[in-house]
Amino acid sequence: MGKQSLAKKAEVVDEVRSLLQASQMVLVIDYKGLTVAEMNQLRAELRKADAVCMVVKNTLMRRAVADLKAWAGILPFLSGPTAFILIRGNIAAALKAYQDFARQTKKTEFRGAAAEGLSLTLDQAKAIADLPPKEVLLAQVAGSLKLVATRLAVGLNAGPSQVARGIHEIPASLARALRAIADKEAA
Repeated sequence: MGKQSLAKKAEVVDEVRSLLQASQMVLVIDYKGLTVAEMNQLRAELRKADAVCMVVKNTLMRRAVADLKAWAGILPFLSGPTAFILIRGNIAAALKAYQDFARQTKKTEFRGAAAEGLSLTLDQAKAIADLPPKEVLLAQVAGSLKLVATRLAVGLNAGPSQVARGIHEIPASLARALRAIADKEAA
């Protein structure tokens, strides 16, 4: 990037901050050794997954996340040549696109990821990517709550029903007992 004016640096910080606010997760990678063509190939693959790959000076990234607590997890990874993959859309698709690219080129190194103020390893990022969409999770929670309410209603309804069956059984049991006594006396 060379030497930049303060105005240009402030513009870059604002752009990065707005991209971060629109992102769900950020992957931090070491891009050392990648050619311009390879970097363009990575950007094209990530664009398909609604993600952006950008190279920003570490100091400017520190400024961008300074007042964004949700992205404080990036800070431990800011050293050396760093590229950032800002994922706005499908996390799983973007992570797969990066992993496929890394497997092909064998030139990048995954440093870490950040989401919701946490620093994540590759395995943790994959686990988040494997989660079902928010709508599915909400439907599962709603279904679980409905199941609990149904079981509670059935349980509460079972008590009075069993008491009623017990009360109904008393005269029948008494009649059987009297018949058994009568049969015993007759015998």
